[in-house]
Amino acid sequence: MATEIKLPALAPSMTEGNVARWTKAEGDAVSTGDIIAEIETDKALVDLESPATGVLGKIVVPAGTNAVKVETVIGWIVQAGEAVPALDAPVAATSNPTAALPPLAPAAGRQAAIRAADASSPNAAAPATGHASGARIFASPLARRLSEQAGVPLDGLRGTGPHGRIVRIDVEAAIQAAATAAPVSAIGAATSAAACGGYTDVPHSNTRRVIARRLTEAKQQVPHFYLTVDCRIDRLLAVRAEANAAQGEGDVKLSVNDFIVRAVALALKQVPAANASWGDAAVRMWHDVDVSVAVATPSGLITPVIRGADRKTVGAISAEVKALASRAREGRLKPQEYQGGGFTISNLGMYGIREFAAIINPPQACILAVGAGEQRPAAIDGALAVATMMTCTLSVDHRVVDGAVGAEFLAAFRKLVEQPIALLI
Repeated sequence: MATEIKLPALAPSMTEGNVARWTKAEGDAVSTGDIIAEIETDKALVDLESPATGVLGKIVVPAGTNAVKVETVIGWIVQAGEAVPALDAPVAATSNPTAALPPLAPAAGRQAAIRAADASSPNAAAPATGHASGARIFASPLARRLSEQAGVPLDGLRGTGPHGRIVRIDVEAAIQAAATAAPVSAIGAATSAAACGGYTDVPHSNTRRVIARRLTEAKQQVPHFYLTVDCRIDRLLAVRAEANAAQGEGDVKLSVNDFIVRAVALALKQVPAANASWGDAAVRMWHDVDVSVAVATPSGLITPVIRGADRKTVGAISAEVKALASRAREGRLKPQEYQGGGFTISNLGMYGIREFAAIINPPQACILAVGAGEQRPAAIDGALAVATMMTCTLSVDHRVVDGAVGAEFLAAFRKLVEQPIALLI
């Protein structure tokens, strides 16, 4: 019996997606659970598993097709000798203006190749890409796709991903470098951007479109108010330095942000009224403390979630944040890794930003904007001294969290930051 392959809703808010690549060709045998395609959502590139065992009888929606509606039939799996059912109507979707990407090798062979390369090559973390030079180049699927669309060859690029893997940010940097060197040139056409008169129009990614829509709605519909505190972090910096010095060479080094995630989680545990979200029928009070951490990617901001952050050590949080951020920049996060979360942290301190106010990520009620730690004059024990201060601003949805609750949360957070030994218990 023939089985439909439908574009699934990979997130509650997903209404459409792009068919980035088929990893199986028509006529290939497939088993339930095999990876048969890669679907690009507004957040990431997600593997699509086969819903049945049989033969990929027909690819209805080719690779490179954009704006495919959820539940659209994109292919058929049939049994040996079985005919493919006729489609009732053509697929309503827009095709990518660039050429469709060629199908990959069968998924099982691809995974075996990755494992074999990983075991034998220090630069092996993704499938090889062939070039005229004959060299084997390892790059993420998003990097390969962007490279082909932009006409920027992967050979010659230095990969910043695991084991030297070329990731999307590396290709973006190469495109930007070429655009800077020649803003009005063939690079404009190669990137599907209209370059004219000294500027370049860069088409919106799905992620950028969704971010723009959601943030506009948040700013227009959510009644924001803001609370700001200055935290003295000299003791936190000393504890961090001591903890990192005690670790081995290969261990993950702790960052200030790792301590902030832990402090936010414990403060939410102490002030559970701040761990809430807005709903049309009720305010949802979350029992678990799941903290989202804003990560900048080439296609826009994404917020992977640290689940049960109040139950994890600073070291465990550090390792998880780094792993999630790496996958986020490659566009390889799984939906469950970025969906949900009751509270968000946005940290721009590493860019030298002293303070800022972030926009709430609905339906969450709070987002904490963290600035840089810098030495400032401060009154300590009645005397003027120099201390390392960090300014944090809490953006609050007044429908969910009142001013007193927001202030109580910030007080608990500041106490934890300024007495960091509590973060290690």
